[in-house]
Amino acid sequence: MLTIAIRAARSAGNQILRAVDSVGQLQIDQKGKNDYASEVDRQAESEIIRIISKAYPNHGFLAEESGRQNSDSDYIWVIDPLDGTTNFLHGFPQFAVSIALKNKGVLEVGVVYDPQRDELFTAERGGGAMLNNRRIRVTRQTSLTGSLLGTGFPFKKQQHLEPYLGMFRALFIDSAGIRRAGAAALDLAYVASGRLDGFWEIGLHEWDMAAGVLLIKEAGGVVTDFSFKDKFLESGNLIAGNPKMHQLIYQAIEPHVTDSLK
Repeated sequence: MLTIAIRAARSAGNQILRAVDSVGQLQIDQKGKNDYASEVDRQAESEIIRIISKAYPNHGFLAEESGRQNSDSDYIWVIDPLDGTTNFLHGFPQFAVSIALKNKGVLEVGVVYDPQRDELFTAERGGGAMLNNRRIRVTRQTSLTGSLLGTGFPFKKQQHLEPYLGMFRALFIDSAGIRRAGAAALDLAYVASGRLDGFWEIGLHEWDMAAGVLLIKEAGGVVTDFSFKDKFLESGNLIAGNPKMHQLIYQAIEPHVTDSLK
């Protein structure tokens, strides 16, 4: 199943790369405020579903552009064909393909593929996490001082802007820096591979984070929601890092977590 996911991710990534130089000619739709989809998103998603369906015709899908298909299946593939669409449309080189597989609700396979850098992050439950076939681990950072954190602004849920800014301020004071690159799947892969010490965000979708969550867990990290529970796929609110950094981020942002974020 991991092999099929890799094949699908690479094929979708090749489609995305072919479109990089012709972004100005693409058809772009606005799905909501600050939420865009291009024909490349839809084409890449169709290619992913085509490859997976050929191998596993009875499996179901939860995909960003086409929604749910065959949702009664025990096996559900969770797909973001182009995470970081706004980056892609502006020529900002931070976007990726994200594919995860759940079996009866349990994450089994995760793939995040950055086609521009040809970086393939992969994980299997119980099998560890890899970057281009090299094992990866979360960092050993044990203090906010000197840490490099990742985040995402709540641009689709601006009602949470004030609590988010409180969280940002609490972490910014002690950290060495906070990065907001605009592609959560890659941010989570960077936590798994030690490029970021920790990450938090409000209002993600399941397809944004499913593969990245498995990468982090298989790389020795911890992922929870803002209530220190495992409901992040449902709530969309997520804290991730090595065990100590996760705890420190949670402690820093907890005073700013409103009831609507729990």
